Formats: sequence, structure tokens, C-alpha cells
Amino acid sequence: MSKTEDNKIRNLFLGLLFDALGMLSFAVPGIGEFSDVIWAPVAGWLMTRMYKGKIGQAAGVVTFVEELIPGLDVIPTFTIMWVYTYLLAGKKK
Repeated sequence: MSKTEDNKIRNLFLGLLFDALGMLSFAVPGIGEFSDVIWAPVAGWLMTRMYKGKIGQAAGVVTFVEELIPGLDVIPTFTIMWVYTYLLAGKKK
């Protein structure tokens, strides 16, 4: 398996895990929104580490805002970024 293929699979599993962590705030009423204040900057930073360049920085900002705004935790930003990076953007090249 190539390094690109390894990164693709790794980023998919990490993205699914991070999306699940972001949605966990719904599981605990009361402290859920407080946990988003902590998770939002962490999620934004993780996104910029997983996807380099300007697209990763933009996705990091979107992830940060999405996690910070109550009720938007259901949006799987890491998975959407994976689909864009490996399925949609790959076809443009």
C-alpha cells in the first residue's frame, strides 16, 4: 500500500472518530455545550494537522465554528473534508 493510500485510510478512521467525539456532547445533557467550548479549538487544530495548506486552514476554521455553535454538532465536518479531499478534489486533478 502506498503512503497516500495509508494516509487516506488513516484520515478516514480519524475523521470518523473525531466526528463521533464531537457528537458526544449530545449524549450528556447539561455539560454538552460546555464540552464544545473545549472541543471546538481542539477539533479546528486537528483538522489543520490532518489536511495541510489553505484548504486545511479553511476547514479548521469551519470545524471550529461548527463545533462552537450549539446544535451544529451533527454535521460531520471531518468526514465531509475527507470526501472532498479524496473523492471530489482527486477527480479534478
